[in-house]
Amino acid sequence: MNTKKIHFSNLTKYHSFLGLPDPEHPLFSVVGMSSNKTNDTKCDDRDITLSGDFYSVSLKHITSGEIFYGRTKYDCKNGTMIFMAPKQEVKVVGLNVKSTGRTIVFHEDFIRGYSIKDEIKKYNYFSYAVNEALHLSQKEEQMISGLIDQIEYEYHSNQDEFSKELILSQLDTLLKYANRFYHRQFLHRKENNSNLLDKFIDEVERYMNEDQIYGKAIPTIEEIANKLNMTPRYLSDALKVETGKTAIENLHLHLLDKAKDLLLDSNATVATVAYALGFEYPQYFSRLFKNKTGITPTEYIKSYN
Repeated sequence: MNTKKIHFSNLTKYHSFLGLPDPEHPLFSVVGMSSNKTNDTKCDDRDITLSGDFYSVSLKHITSGEIFYGRTKYDCKNGTMIFMAPKQEVKVVGLNVKSTGRTIVFHEDFIRGYSIKDEIKKYNYFSYAVNEALHLSQKEEQMISGLIDQIEYEYHSNQDEFSKELILSQLDTLLKYANRFYHRQFLHRKENNSNLLDKFIDEVERYMNEDQIYGKAIPTIEEIANKLNMTPRYLSDALKVETGKTAIENLHLHLLDKAKDLLLDSNATVATVAYALGFEYPQYFSRLFKNKTGITPTEYIKSYN
């Protein structure tokens, strides 16, 4: 069966899809499952890919079914926060959600002109949270749920000139806590990810050894991340936790390590080493080498003669 794609250009269409009345604000809403239900809510039997022109922050207990972002599937156990940025697509398959789930949805225009608009772009979980769900402890979930309660109360109250400021302040606090939990999750997974650098280097080597590197460009972080079934930002963050360096920094260090061996070959020139490593222009290689080592490739060769 073909997957049905649905895109919501505004919050009114999103509410209509869920069978809800129009939102109380055209750019902001708090959506909950039917409050009179105590059992699971079956979202749909079909495969559906959903996207919208707005941000969403969800706190849900998914009891069965699957969620996909690209080729990656959610681990849907425990209390889970799911974040989506405008235009991101998420595929749901036979999803069942507990009736206590809630979602905050807001258009970018709602935060335009406020500091939260710049802050939200720093939160990596909006870049790949749809394939790296955030799992919460019971205490953390209670805290987040309490913040959503406050936001929902203000949303449903008689809105005045203070309402938006209060909502944005509470939303900002919620996102800051989510950022803390997000980084905590990475730290707790450090031991499990301790071989990620090895996998990263293996993929770089595999790329460079395929049909010889000559004539090929240096592999991009995106290409390596795709091979590891990750997004570039997730890969970079995970490597940062493990090694203290980003993906591009680890790539450069590996290339320089290979360069040092090649430069000491008696027949090597700076240009041939640069081309062998995939640099289009030798001067780019020389610039990187000096930037990272403090000396030029030629000076490095002379130091060993």
